[in-house]
Amino acid sequence: QVQLVESGGGLVQTGGSLRLSCAASGRAFSTYAMAWFRQAPGKVREFVAGVSGSGATTYSTYSADSVKGRFTISRDNAKTTVYLQMNSLKPEDTAVYLCAARPWVYSDYDPDYEYWGQGTQVTVSS
Repeated sequence: QVQLVESGGGLVQTGGSLRLSCAASGRAFSTYAMAWFRQAPGKVREFVAGVSGSGATTYSTYSADSVKGRFTISRDNAKTTVYLQMNSLKPEDTAVYLCAARPWVYSDYDPDYEYWGQGTQVTVSS
């Protein structure tokens, strides 16, 4: 069993930065792939970024406004925490950001994830 708690969301102006954290409890954190998803009002939940237990990363390239190059996912296995550094934020990034975990291999398909946090709100003002 893995419990996830996100923090770090808030209100920021266009062009600003935020760093989200997701603290995990439970055993064998390093064996879990971690991911960030986001869900804006009236929209489906979408994959943002993923990181394997060894630190390999992947980013969404599906959205019209790709996060690659602006967002960085990382993890600290000693602290059982995963981070999402978000730079050059845009109003289109406004959403609830959710942390998710699944064994071993990351996926960009949200039903593949077994464990979810409650989410943290990110609002980018224009």
